[in-house]
Amino acid sequence: MGQPKTTRKSKVAPRLGRDDWLDAAFQAVVDHGFDGVRVLVLADTLGVTRGSFYWHFKDHSELVQALLQRWRDRELALNQSIQGQSHADPVKELEALLEAALAHAGEDLQNMRFELALRGLGRRDSAVADMLVAVDQMRMALFENKFKRITPDPKAATDLASLFYLAIVGSYQALSRPQTPSATKQYLQSIISHYLIQQQLKAP
Repeated sequence: MGQPKTTRKSKVAPRLGRDDWLDAAFQAVVDHGFDGVRVLVLADTLGVTRGSFYWHFKDHSELVQALLQRWRDRELALNQSIQGQSHADPVKELEALLEAALAHAGEDLQNMRFELALRGLGRRDSAVADMLVAVDQMRMALFENKFKRITPDPKAATDLASLFYLAIVGSYQALSRPQTPSATKQYLQSIISHYLIQQQLKAP
């Protein structure tokens, strides 16, 4: 009776999908900006060879484009979800929108840092800049429609939506700083609500 056949143990690389590479690229952007998205570094992070990358992407440029498209698609889906939410009280609807926006900033720093890096990339890439303009316009249209429910003046609704968006973006910056006091979110939310939402009820 022969000896049992022995097999050489080999290190088997995990089977990675396209989203695994995109997730790793997303994290690289969060940590180091878009200059940190390097195929060899991502492969090392994922514990695979560079050859695995080419099963899913033609080159580095295609990876970045897929990452941007995924971000854009998720923003569109989020916008559509918010559009479908309504409240009988337009003020409460705006306050709920503000609460969700700032909670998102405070609880999900990774998405916020990714968008900040994306806006940095947009300053040197015209295609990215165009995409960001389209996303900003989409968000502004959403905010404007919400403000039209509390003011009959179309220009006022546009102005308030612009200020509302700028206040949220500024809050993102403040909440992304290290060791931000826990009361900061509540403070920012209260002053934005007071001046941009509640005060409109007193306007003539």
